[in-house]
Amino acid sequence: MEVLKTLIIGSGPAGYTAAIYAARADLKPVLYTGMEPGGQLTTTTEVDNFPGYPDGIDGPTMMVQLQKQAERFGTEVRIDMINKVEFSKTAGGIHKAFTASGTELHAQTIIISTGATAKYLGLPSEQRLRGGGVSACAVCDGFFYKGQEVAIVGGGDTAAEEATYLAKICSKVTMLVRKDQLRASKAMQHRVTNTANIDLRFNTEIEEVLGDQVVEGLRMRNNLTQAIEEIPITGLFIAIGHKPNTEIFKGQLDMDEAGYLITKGKTTATNLPGVFASGDVQDKEYRQAVTAAGTGCMAALDAERYLQAIEN
Repeated sequence: MEVLKTLIIGSGPAGYTAAIYAARADLKPVLYTGMEPGGQLTTTTEVDNFPGYPDGIDGPTMMVQLQKQAERFGTEVRIDMINKVEFSKTAGGIHKAFTASGTELHAQTIIISTGATAKYLGLPSEQRLRGGGVSACAVCDGFFYKGQEVAIVGGGDTAAEEATYLAKICSKVTMLVRKDQLRASKAMQHRVTNTANIDLRFNTEIEEVLGDQVVEGLRMRNNLTQAIEEIPITGLFIAIGHKPNTEIFKGQLDMDEAGYLITKGKTTATNLPGVFASGDVQDKEYRQAVTAAGTGCMAALDAERYLQAIEN
């Protein structure tokens, strides 16, 4: 069986950037896209904060361009999903991966770029309007709602941070918290309560997102009184957390309590030799396309150095 030098799992900015660097270093990378080729960016309509695109670009187009760039240097992109791995624990050992279609792969190095998935509420109206005013990233999409009224769902630090960020851009931010208090740190709570244009609603849940093609309003319910209220909004931000896509690595790779892969120091190295992690799968702090791409570059360089070390 052929042994790949580098296998890349995942196809967001991290995976494709890793592929570009690995291919240019003659590592002949094979990249498996997973179920959502292009990752979270494919659910983003406009990407305006990636350097080098003065007019902005939509997420899916950017991913197609990244794929073409990776392929130009010899990356083989396969549309399939890795659903099982068996990592070697010894330096120079061979790692095994298995695809959903039944292929067994052997590789000297594996770069994991499986990303994270934003948690959504799961309402049909919310899913229907994703990309039409429903977003899971205020930092990415907040700018499009300058001077408008929006709502945000969530009670943790991320929700509090995004609410205060939106409050600087939007005329009004209605913040819906399911419980009777914020989970956010005290400092973040103070920032929310001290911001005049944040309307904080405790014990409040969304019944339905209103609008046909785009978000036009929100029907919400007080879960104590059961009172229903409708408000006009143009944007809805979901900030109830992310889930890293690391299920298949459990029991083999070190993770934090939320399931994010732990990398060593300023590198992308995991606890196993020859296995590297890049992008949102190991980053819950920044979660930006440009930072994911940066760690993808690092992972390819780390893999190249590892291969040089074991060959010498």
